[in-house]
Amino acid sequence: MITLGGVTRLTGSGLSMVEWKPLMGVIPPIGEEAWQETFDKYKQFPEYQKVNRGMDLDGFKSIFMYEYLHRVLGRLIGVLFFVPMVFFAMKGRVRAGVMPRLWILFALGGLQGLLGWYMVKSGLVDNPRVSQYRLTAHLGLAVIIYAYMLWVAFDLLFRSRSGAHPRAGFSRVLVVLVYLMILSGGLVAGIRAGFAYNTWPLMGTSFVPAGLYAMEPAWLAMFEDITTVQFNHRIFAYLLFGIIHLFAWLAWRDGLDGRGRVAMGLLLAALWLQVVMGISTLLLHVPVWLAAAHQAGAVALLSAALFASHVLVKQTH
Repeated sequence: MITLGGVTRLTGSGLSMVEWKPLMGVIPPIGEEAWQETFDKYKQFPEYQKVNRGMDLDGFKSIFMYEYLHRVLGRLIGVLFFVPMVFFAMKGRVRAGVMPRLWILFALGGLQGLLGWYMVKSGLVDNPRVSQYRLTAHLGLAVIIYAYMLWVAFDLLFRSRSGAHPRAGFSRVLVVLVYLMILSGGLVAGIRAGFAYNTWPLMGTSFVPAGLYAMEPAWLAMFEDITTVQFNHRIFAYLLFGIIHLFAWLAWRDGLDGRGRVAMGLLLAALWLQVVMGISTLLLHVPVWLAAAHQAGAVALLSAALFASHVLVKQTH
């Protein structure tokens, strides 16, 4: 779901559906007349008028389907979650203490749908681009839902032992840092900063490019200036690269059982893969398939960090 959202963004498809129909929206246009009517509605909005003027119906169908599949997948996930949850609850087959967590997940899923439409609305006005703030919030909530769901799954799969590993606290900090890194990537995507400075390790002709924090006020550049946003994303990546290696070394030094060693191996493998994909995405001028893989890699890295944290915090076996 997160990866498809990234593809929708990368292909410029997110504003192709200009209406929000939570129930009837699962039915796509059927027949040329229905497609033309949907296309005519799209033509009334700024993206067609300022970006895609002259697009034909076949071109519209292409971008429409990405956004349509993204929305339908969201609804499908909601049904596949809610119906079994109610069924197993009525049968008394939900483990004690788990039901409140499941309701929280369901509520967050509904909120995510609302936030997605709130994001789309920001691009249906004068500027045919969704707000990078709303885009990052939408991505951030998706990752929170995923992370919470994964943690609940770990609790169900693994039994806890008494006590925690000495690096359990560090592992929690690491999860937060990876999450913040994902939000930083959301800002990069939101203002299309990845299409600038397609060189590495330099940004253009220098490591520290000219024009950093040149906006007034300066702090706003962290969120709206292409140069500053990309530079911050790079520096954050360098710092996280070092911190994760330090964490793995300290945890290993303090002693790890078999599952702990597996967790550290997965964490380092996900990190290195993500670094390679990030640099490649930049140097190749952000191809859709690789940029989507880079976003998926960020979620994989978070998954590995969550697994490592769960192992260390709960000393699972």
